[in-house]
Amino acid sequence: MRVDSKVATEVQALLPLLVVFAVFYAFLIRPQQKQQKRHREMLGRLKKGDRVLTRGGLYGVVMEVKDNDLMLELAQNVRVRADRSAVQALVKRGSAGG
Repeated sequence: MRVDSKVATEVQALLPLLVVFAVFYAFLIRPQQKQQKRHREMLGRLKKGDRVLTRGGLYGVVMEVKDNDLMLELAQNVRVRADRSAVQALVKRGSAGG
């Protein structure tokens, strides 16, 4: 019986660690994975005419899409080439940034 009680004690000692891991997974890890997946999908759906916000805080309109490169128009006749991953978000028409 001593072996059984020793195993039970070890399992009881590990139980709080397992609970903490489960809480971290449920409240931190999983939501971050979901957000990353939505961002990757958004980057994959970028098309000409989309209004975007870059990670640098610049608003622009996608003028051209080539593989991982985008041509963004920031103002009339002001175009920059950016990596697709530089896009932070799609911007709805009529919101900030013109």
